[in-house]
Amino acid sequence: MTPLLGIALLGRAAITADAIALTMYVVLALDLSYAAAGVVVAVLTAGVAVGGPVLGRMIDRRGLRAVLLATIGAQLLFWLSVPILSYVVLLPATLAAGLLMIPVQPVTRQAIAAMTTAEQRRAAFALESVMGELSYIVGPAVVIVFAAQASAGTAAWGLGAAIVAGGVGLMLLNPPLRSAHEAAASPAARPTRREWLGAPMIAVLVMAFGITMLLGGIDLAIVATLEHAGQVSWAALVIGVLGAASVVGGLVYGALPRPMPTWLLLGLLGLLTIPAGLARDWPWLCVAVLGAGLLTAPTLSTVADAVSRLAPASVRGEATGLQSSALSTGFALGAPIVGVAIDAISPAAGFATAGLAGLIAALVGRVLMRRSTLTPRPSEPDQARAAV
Repeated sequence: MTPLLGIALLGRAAITADAIALTMYVVLALDLSYAAAGVVVAVLTAGVAVGGPVLGRMIDRRGLRAVLLATIGAQLLFWLSVPILSYVVLLPATLAAGLLMIPVQPVTRQAIAAMTTAEQRRAAFALESVMGELSYIVGPAVVIVFAAQASAGTAAWGLGAAIVAGGVGLMLLNPPLRSAHEAAASPAARPTRREWLGAPMIAVLVMAFGITMLLGGIDLAIVATLEHAGQVSWAALVIGVLGAASVVGGLVYGALPRPMPTWLLLGLLGLLTIPAGLARDWPWLCVAVLGAGLLTAPTLSTVADAVSRLAPASVRGEATGLQSSALSTGFALGAPIVGVAIDAISPAAGFATAGLAGLIAALVGRVLMRRSTLTPRPSEPDQARAAV
């Protein structure tokens, strides 16, 4: 577990900074607008969202090393060529890079599910969420400093080297993606998508989307609030407090004796986000985001845990790919939607919109879960016919 989490931290820290690296390249090296950079980031996000389930299904069918070899080659070619690409060529190349992004996060989650018992899994996923928070704190900051000291093109090369290093480390480690008894199961036992992608799994994916939509909106609302107060230079500190609180929350949650349902954690996260809009300067904003920060990593970890439990081992790669797609889509839509609320009303409306997104996702997830428990189970003869 230790080398797996170490390699995952390297790979995820680099991958979380890819949008920043591309933005700085478009703005600084190509001398284009931030809107043009936003289009590149949107294309990258769309590629990652579409490619996640496809790569996961390929892992289920072809194995981990074959997929890692293909994605490592694609990332190496893309990041080496970024500093010489024009904007017109950069767009399709970025889409291809997103489609073939090294699946560090989904593979880590699959390996955790395979390497832990049911009793250990919640704590392991909580630790994985903490590693994710650390990667978001470290990765973009390192790229920004590196680009400021050297150049945007050099920063892109360095980021690409880190992404490739994470993929190579994962390929050399080759962690098990199925436990011993799961690996012994027959490949013919692979269930159809209708069998496992039911109401419970859809509920978890909806809540995963709601979590990242909320988180993507919080960052923008923090910046808008401090810009309105003339204190935008403190935004990095407030976001750092939010990330540090998430790390603490993940560690505490992983040590608790009993789990909490995802819908409840997400609902509380949404409720605690809304009042943060009452803060008017950076000291109070640091205090206001503590509650949301403490619940962030625990909520993300419960989503990963739920996906691992609901997905059969033979389709776990595709399921974790869908989870990554839901998370990526939430991040992509959260900032624009919250931005509209901020422009139309006020920065406080940004926090309210982000919190309501989390509340709605929690409510939808709870309703879907409730409906699945109320659906009558088939009788034994029906089960026998279905098995035949």
